[in-house]
Amino acid sequence: MEQNEQLKLENQLCFSVYACSREITKMYRPYLDKLGITYPQYLVLLVLWEHHETTVKALGTELYLDSGTLTPLLKRMQEADLVERERSKEDERSVMVRLTAKGEELKEKACIIPDALASNSGLSKVEFQKALTGFQQLLDHIHAVNES
Repeated sequence: MEQNEQLKLENQLCFSVYACSREITKMYRPYLDKLGITYPQYLVLLVLWEHHETTVKALGTELYLDSGTLTPLLKRMQEADLVERERSKEDERSVMVRLTAKGEELKEKACIIPDALASNSGLSKVEFQKALTGFQQLLDHIHAVNES
């Protein structure tokens, strides 16, 4: 590819991923608005619905978020009575995060979101699964490179 072609916006992986991410987040908005949560809050809830309780550090690792981003997010979620935070009794340096009853109740209402998003994507189930797998592999590879 010649130099001028390389620098075209349409040839930038970062732009395609960024723009796609923004469009997908827009697709989530009506569903999340009904639940009264933001997209980052939804991601936190997904982790907690799966694990029930985790440390702030582990949550940050799983969501690729630093504590400077995660702490205010969790504070707002605690103020909304979605999560509880408390220092670990075993290790005072760790802060544990767990769902409240209100946070747990949202799980049932959120169950429709993944299928709705998949069907609204315009992809077949097979294409959607291939895209998901491809993005997961890309994330794994890029993360491994950045960690080394």
